[in-house]
Amino acid sequence: MYKAIAANKRNTVLIMAVFVALITGIGYVVSAFYGEPTITYWVLSGAAIYAFIQYFLASKLAVAMTGSKEIQKKDNPRLYRIVENLSITLGIPMPKVYVMDDPAPNAFATGRNPKHAIVAATTGLMDIMDDRELEAVMAHEMGHVQNYDIRVSMIAFGLVSAIALLSDIVLRMFIFGDRRESNVNPIMIVVGLIVVVLAPIIAAIVQMAVSRQREYLADVTGVMTTRDSDGMASALEKLRQYGQPMKHQNTATSHLFISNPLKKGSFSKLFSTHPPLEDRIKRLREHGYTF
Repeated sequence: MYKAIAANKRNTVLIMAVFVALITGIGYVVSAFYGEPTITYWVLSGAAIYAFIQYFLASKLAVAMTGSKEIQKKDNPRLYRIVENLSITLGIPMPKVYVMDDPAPNAFATGRNPKHAIVAATTGLMDIMDDRELEAVMAHEMGHVQNYDIRVSMIAFGLVSAIALLSDIVLRMFIFGDRRESNVNPIMIVVGLIVVVLAPIIAAIVQMAVSRQREYLADVTGVMTTRDSDGMASALEKLRQYGQPMKHQNTATSHLFISNPLKKGSFSKLFSTHPPLEDRIKRLREHGYTF
């Protein structure tokens, strides 16, 4: 597990490097198109500032997008005490606890580090889970906090948003903007358009790959915390049985949840940020007592 935590910290640097390269590529395309080399530096600087701001504000944006409300112990003693006991067991600071008024069973964790962490659960989750299963789900979310997954997710969230925004702006500039009288090679224009179109797709694929691995790791971490692989497997079984799309759906925050909160289409399994629940349950049933 400690190797996995170290790998997550390395992944933070790797993700930032990949996204900075994509942003630089977009800036270079714009610079070549308009004949202004300095545009690359302006684009890179602007994206870095945007990602920096997102890093500190993304958790607040996430709870706002999901309609989550912070609670205290008196508001929901059952959920709060489970999270409180898990934080004591793990020896990490008590995260802020949020509740989403949504019949769809789900939960998520966010924040930039364990000292600034948030865990949230839907009312639907608490309705269908017994205490053992609810503890397993929250142990999974606390696992994201313990493993520093939340930092990776926040950085990915901010940079993916930056790349998507930049690509949209640049694409509109290419289509509707007035180009200066400089003889730009048509091939360069085509290559530039390809880069601008593919950049957000590549960024989303990187985010998807990281998100899938972190779900498997959080399952394992949760089991190591509770010493109850059957409880985790049972909770995932209920998520598979009673799962439904959430009222407040957003692709930007979908990777944060324990189960995919979006509507399931024909390509949902292929492009989902979550591994199939069936695979996660199978891993727990087959290897749960070896963690």
